Amino acid sequence: MKVLLLNGSPRANGNTHLALLEIEKVLNSEGIETELIQVGNKAIRGCMACGGCRKIGKCVYDDGVNELVEKFSSADGLIVGSPVYYASANATLIAVLDRMFQSSGWMDKTMKVGACVAVARRGGTTATFDELNKYFTISGMPVASGQYWNGVHGGVVGEAEKDEEGMQQMRTLAKNFAFLLKSIALGKEKYGLPEKEKRVATNFIR
Repeated sequence: MKVLLLNGSPRANGNTHLALLEIEKVLNSEGIETELIQVGNKAIRGCMACGGCRKIGKCVYDDGVNELVEKFSSADGLIVGSPVYYASANATLIAVLDRMFQSSGWMDKTMKVGACVAVARRGGTTATFDELNKYFTISGMPVASGQYWNGVHGGVVGEAEKDEEGMQQMRTLAKNFAFLLKSIALGKEKYGLPEKEKRVATNFIR
């Protein structure tokens, strides 16, 4: 089993990185392979809603997102971490996720496990937590939970390590994530994936 972790912070070794490392250590101890990639410092443009990905099976812009989609396709789970900016996730991370999920319509994400982590000096973590989870819930991905809304507090670099409750949340989340991942693998082996109906798309204005 493999989990892809995305660091949405522009700081390579900041507090978001520390939170994801805490998760990664637990997943590795559970025998789960991980790959942690920093995306918050990349020059990633936002989605243009051009529809080109539906024609060629990938995003028309080749700035690293297509490579992330390929990694996502072979992963069993995705964990996203972001610093909080104005009670929202880092804009670069949102651009990455918008395009990853939009351009991977060919990929069956059903039962890939998802989770997110928000890191802030003080406030805005729950709003960011809600924002990031929407990518998973629209895609048929079960969301792993922890013991609280997954957040760590810290301002200057390294302060996150002093947030004992936040770091405990990361470890709890990782343990629950590993359990859910393994349980789904057993369920797929015995029962397969849920049967899907043909998609119905209803416009509100006719």
